[in-house]
Amino acid sequence: MQSGSVTTPFGRRPMTLALIKRQVASTEIRPNKSVDKWKVFRDACEARARLGLQDRALAVLNALLSFYPETYLRQGDALIVFPSNVQLSIRAHGIAGATLRRHLATLVNAGLIIRKDSANGKRYVRKDRVGVVEDAFGFDLSPLLVRAEELAQMAQQMAAEHALLRRTKEALTIRRRDARKLITAAIEEGASGDWGKIQDIYQAIVARIPRSPTIHDLAPILEEMELLCSEIVNQLDLLDISENVSSNDVQFERHIQNSYTESLNEIEPSSGNELGAKIEPEIRPVTEPLKAFPLSMVMRACPEISMYAPGGLISSWRDLMATSIVVRSMLGVSPNAYQDACEVMGPENAAVAVACILERAGHINSAGGYLRDLTSKARRGEFTLGPMLMALLRANGSSDRRVG
Repeated sequence: MQSGSVTTPFGRRPMTLALIKRQVASTEIRPNKSVDKWKVFRDACEARARLGLQDRALAVLNALLSFYPETYLRQGDALIVFPSNVQLSIRAHGIAGATLRRHLATLVNAGLIIRKDSANGKRYVRKDRVGVVEDAFGFDLSPLLVRAEELAQMAQQMAAEHALLRRTKEALTIRRRDARKLITAAIEEGASGDWGKIQDIYQAIVARIPRSPTIHDLAPILEEMELLCSEIVNQLDLLDISENVSSNDVQFERHIQNSYTESLNEIEPSSGNELGAKIEPEIRPVTEPLKAFPLSMVMRACPEISMYAPGGLISSWRDLMATSIVVRSMLGVSPNAYQDACEVMGPENAAVAVACILERAGHINSAGGYLRDLTSKARRGEFTLGPMLMALLRANGSSDRRVG
């Protein structure tokens, strides 16, 4: 006999003390207790990770329950089923004999069933002359009745853990995307700072994400990624911008001033030939799409558009795009001009452009003409949203500091 195990009256096989304790508890079921066997089975399925069960073990448990004729497991009833291995294998979708025995042992060790062996180890039922069952030898399902509440609680806990893990994965995915876009934008726009080192930190955090993570794996990684995003935003707000970004900002401000000379009409001339202007050179194809910036960064740079959103809150790109349509109409931008911007920049970036125009609406003579000009530059690959957002971030940041 193996160390730590004994032979019990419940069967001839070695049993651990923990299993014996469960078997004794199965004889002390609360009077009149009953439970739907399929409800208990579903709870066991939900809690399979904690019970240490694989899917095929659950298939065997399902087969065992199918041999019990009643829907409810009740205290006082004979809760023993006695199918042969051949019958069990058929109902368990053809599991091989050795595999079947292994999963039966797993169910016993998990405390969901109890073996009740006959003297010769066979499974059978003994009935009296009138057909009443006197004794049966096979698998006792009473542990499922005893542990029904425990299994239900385990199932609820597992469902809550799965929901928390899903939310954490989603939050980490969003933070990873935000950090990646911010780092890329900072490097491409020439923001000062050691962005190579920050990128290395980002990659080191991402490399620690396991292939099959648990909530305990992801929680600290999410916290680090959120801290990294906050640090990047702080640097973009507070650090000086390099000459490349500064020159782009000057062009942005000059373009705003030039908009004073544009027509007040919503529909602008398609070319400057009426004023003797030179025809634009042939349009160059766009080699790279505009970068999409994190929504949180856009809202920090363009807070005024929230005033036109339902409830005064923009919490998703869909909210921003819907609100930009309202603002577009208010600013006098024609549907055609906005549609062109969406086709060239993408709907998200077009909405950001409208939000930026709203922030500086007091300095722009014709919002429609201004958006058309940005669209033309974007079509030629001569426009990015980065300088506009950076300028507005600094302007709003300095304004907040003055007020504070």
